[in-house]
Amino acid sequence: MCLGVPGQILEIEGKTATVDFWGTRRPVRLDHLDSQPAVGDYIIDHAGFAVRIIGVEDVADTLALYEVLLTEAGEDPIARDVMAEMDGLIEVAEDEPVLV
Repeated sequence: MCLGVPGQILEIEGKTATVDFWGTRRPVRLDHLDSQPAVGDYIIDHAGFAVRIIGVEDVADTLALYEVLLTEAGEDPIARDVMAEMDGLIEVAEDEPVLV
């Protein structure tokens, strides 16, 4: 199962956005969206690609749900994956956005 992660767009340059995921900033490609997001919008990220813009009316519920998932998991899977990438434990494809 794959989990899309909500994050807030901090800046946009071309087809790539810098997105904040609970204090971790990552580049996210915007190519797969039907409409152009704006700075401040929340998106669902999957594998470095924004797959959906979260409607303003759904942001609070979406973030609250993810907080429950993190609490139930006992750890933050995003932080775990980021640290694994930084330690070289997870290979990242050459065309995949990476943490800089």
